[in-house]
Amino acid sequence: MIGAGKIKQYGNVLDKPLTKGKQEVSLSAFAFLFSELVQYNQTQVDNIGELERRLEDAGYAVGARVLELLCHRDKGNRRETRLLGILSFVHSTVWKVLFGKVADSLEKGTEHEDEYMISEKELLVNKFISIPKDMGTFNCGAFVAGIVRGVLDCAGFPAVVTAHFVPMEGQQRPRTTILIKFAEEVLRREARLG
Repeated sequence: MIGAGKIKQYGNVLDKPLTKGKQEVSLSAFAFLFSELVQYNQTQVDNIGELERRLEDAGYAVGARVLELLCHRDKGNRRETRLLGILSFVHSTVWKVLFGKVADSLEKGTEHEDEYMISEKELLVNKFISIPKDMGTFNCGAFVAGIVRGVLDCAGFPAVVTAHFVPMEGQQRPRTTILIKFAEEVLRREARLG
């Protein structure tokens, strides 16, 4: 039979190959789903700190899955073992998969040796958000901080990750900085590895 090719049948969804396929999600669909996530969690809490913690917890689950997917797809199930390697992986690879571009900057903290910062001028989760005056310092970047914490924690680099607004001169909106403070055990392991 000419033109009749074999169509491979997969008995299980796990047997299908992980092709990259189309990786983009509609921005309006993401904005709608994210706003629903924020609104739902807002009805479940009493204060802003608790709301940010819930968003961070939701982001943590995303980060854990993103790490598994990227390690399996791009790295042949290998993970980073060095501090700068995992930071570079988050700053470039993870950010590009999630937001379509590399983060604006990755910097080491000047005051503490265990602090690093990923900065983004216009973080996607804060792009379409207007914060009422009664919510003060609420930052939806807590969701992204949770993603970063999920990636780092599941890769064996436990850290406290928080999102902060940093005002910029001449800009209407402040930039978002994801502050990463690594656990002492990570620094000891890094020193041992040389």
